[in-house]
Amino acid sequence: MSTYGDKIRLTVFGESHGAGIGCVLENVTSGFEIDTDKILLQMARRAPGKDKTATPRLEKDFPIIKSGILDGVTTGAPIACFIENTNTRSGDYSNILDKPRPGHADYTAYVKYNGKNDIRGGGHFSGRLTAPIVFAGAVVRQILEQKGIKIAAHIASIGNVEDERFNPVNVPDELIEKLSSESFALIDETKEDAMRGEVEKARLDLDSIGGTVECVIKGMPVGVGGPLFDGIEGRISSAVFGIPAVKGIEFGAGFESSKLRGSENNDSFAFENGKVITTTNNCGGILGGISDGMPIVFRAAFKPTPSIAREQNTVNLGSGENTTLSVKGRHDPCIVPRAVSVVEAAAALAVFDMVI
Repeated sequence: MSTYGDKIRLTVFGESHGAGIGCVLENVTSGFEIDTDKILLQMARRAPGKDKTATPRLEKDFPIIKSGILDGVTTGAPIACFIENTNTRSGDYSNILDKPRPGHADYTAYVKYNGKNDIRGGGHFSGRLTAPIVFAGAVVRQILEQKGIKIAAHIASIGNVEDERFNPVNVPDELIEKLSSESFALIDETKEDAMRGEVEKARLDLDSIGGTVECVIKGMPVGVGGPLFDGIEGRISSAVFGIPAVKGIEFGAGFESSKLRGSENNDSFAFENGKVITTTNNCGGILGGISDGMPIVFRAAFKPTPSIAREQNTVNLGSGENTTLSVKGRHDPCIVPRAVSVVEAAAALAVFDMVI
């Protein structure tokens, strides 16, 4: 099932080149004010066709709200959204009907669905399906903000070019507001040219490049989450891994903590204005799967876009022969800039499911 959530239920539907895509978000309480302009801002950050780092496929991604929000207020009914597909070129996929694209879900979906899956634009496995996720996340993050919980992310790296990381102990509200409204979100804006240069080099080589996104959740109350299988890490990871192309996630110091001693990795406790804090935040705001009141910080790794124009080896499933493939169509040379808003949305959905 393309469904996420425990207390809430998000179901995503549609295919990249079908009539449209959308979602149904259930169990959102009535009476919350929702600003449509803020939803449209987040949709625009993810939308394609803006510059050379993204696919030239131009989609407005305008969400048509079918139910659940009336006069800017949630009604308690399921929130249903539909986004029309208006700029498809399905003929670009005629040469891959029997030739699965390396790195893509074509082969596994072919086996699972007995060859009946829609491969145009990746079908239901396409990154286009993240648009409804951004819509749902844009709704619930507004409710979270009314509860004092704020979320933002930025491009942590593209290839070997890295942005400055969040200060894990103190993330200013001004920075959160800045990043969550930008289409190329960076803490250190001087890194933009170098990052765009990496993407352009990959594009000119008929190739693609990956990167990472870092996300912060500020204002999470102490005591959310639980041990073992109910931990915050697992709940957030489940949502983030619903984003196509995500191959890894780490919290706090993450894999770097494996190189440290306990005396280096442990976050010392202290009182500050009568409140318990940690002086460092290697744990990423989570202890025993439970929030400790510090910012929750995590990073998600994105693989390079698998659909590339460079010739690759594959197989012909019809003839049973080895062959080659050069992917046609319009694809992102780097998915990372557009993925920032999707990571924020996934984080918002996970947190909303735990705290509301």
